[in-house]
Amino acid sequence: MDLVAHPVLTSDAAKEFEAGRFGGNPEAEWRAMWAAGAAVGRSVLWDFSEIGPWPSAARVLVLVGKGHNGGDALLAAQTLLAAHVDAVADLLLVFGERSLRPLTLRAYQSLVHSAPSRVRLVRDRGSLAGGYDVAIDGVFGFQFRPPIDPAVRELFARLEAAPIRFRAAVDLPSGLGDAAACRVDFTYATGSVKAPTLDRELLSKVGRLRYLDLGFFDEPEAEIASPERVLSPKILAPLQGWRPPVSDKRHYGHLFVVGGSRSFPGAVMMSVQAALRAGVGLLTAFVPESLVPAYAAQVPEAMWVGCPETPDGGLALEGLHLLRERSHRATALAIGPGLTQAREPLTFAAEIVSHLSLPTVIDADALQPEVVMACAKPRVLTPHAGEFKRLAGEQSLSAYAEAAGVVTVLKGVPTRISNGASTFVSLAGGPVLSRGGSGDLLTGIVGGLLAQHPSEPVWAACAGVLWHGKAADSLARSRGPVAVRTTELLEHLGAVLRKEEEP
Repeated sequence: MDLVAHPVLTSDAAKEFEAGRFGGNPEAEWRAMWAAGAAVGRSVLWDFSEIGPWPSAARVLVLVGKGHNGGDALLAAQTLLAAHVDAVADLLLVFGERSLRPLTLRAYQSLVHSAPSRVRLVRDRGSLAGGYDVAIDGVFGFQFRPPIDPAVRELFARLEAAPIRFRAAVDLPSGLGDAAACRVDFTYATGSVKAPTLDRELLSKVGRLRYLDLGFFDEPEAEIASPERVLSPKILAPLQGWRPPVSDKRHYGHLFVVGGSRSFPGAVMMSVQAALRAGVGLLTAFVPESLVPAYAAQVPEAMWVGCPETPDGGLALEGLHLLRERSHRATALAIGPGLTQAREPLTFAAEIVSHLSLPTVIDADALQPEVVMACAKPRVLTPHAGEFKRLAGEQSLSAYAEAAGVVTVLKGVPTRISNGASTFVSLAGGPVLSRGGSGDLLTGIVGGLLAQHPSEPVWAACAGVLWHGKAADSLARSRGPVAVRTTELLEHLGAVLRKEEEP
């Protein structure tokens, strides 16, 4: 499978790359500016929907510096005004009109010419206190070096205090790296993702990071070595075409799901539901026998095997033979959701992964060193930060993945996937995922993909993470990030594959 991902660049590398790509050709740079500005504008419209409909007579503030980030912001505003004929834009030329570089001046003139009655210059910075629906930050680009001068520092403080519903930045928040940097809700990385925007210490300023692919890396000669790479939606292409007209359920894998307990009955159910939505042909779930009647009534598509239980309602060792005698049927295994950390269920898990010669997704309570290292086949681990520390101690993600020989999905903001040799970053998803059960759904999606493509554990992990995140984005845009249930994400997986959820 093609792991379509683009390099994360340092600021110096981004400068060198763009200089080589455009070769000082102003028309090529203008086309790229237009593409960037239009992409930012569309994305603002798309992401704004998470907090409600676009307001009537929307007020847009555009903060314009000297360089190309300012031009991108101006053309983003032009896109917004073209989409909503009652919207107005206030332009704050932070360093004055005479400071604008040629292409930024051209963007300024283009915006004013496109809607002269709906564009005005802000001359009194005190008026910012009146508030805006959207503010687009295009003051400093990725070549900024601290410190921020006092006048701009004061401006950013005014902006921080102003009532602004949606704050966006082009490429990276202005002044990033300085304590007084502009704070935004969304950062739109145009053309390439710059490394500072992935710094965990700076995420409170960056907000949610979006990568707007402008095609800079479409040609093989544009390939750049990078320790981290951002996943492209193109990685989902194998899931978006026609399925063969002559096929049956066995062509799409058979996943075994092992987990569940009376203490945590919901987790394994969510993993099963997600795996079925991920397109797996057959699924057999091994759960405590007392749970089977309710589970089978709720999800009859799965085959439910009731296993003997411990006194506490976990999986007992007596049930090992139930998996062993069926193991020849499966193409992948997912284990851990709702398992509990009691000794007998964990011993059960370690025995299973050591016996079954299957590519395996290990999650939740099964993320214990004794379980992980007992599994000899390709392993995909899906820990959150606490679980990862339990496994890896102080090792980095890539160092642990390489040493343990595993594909590790480190869930977080953002989620990173590493097999040691390469590390991939998914920028999809958001706070809507900050609720119980999100990880159980991810386990099911990755397990379902792995069952269909058992020789592609890295692709299954990367595609599963991105698909899960993009479905979460779709859910948030449809329902908002608060008044939703975790399992509602499943209803949005199809829209992602049908490309109904793209700006």
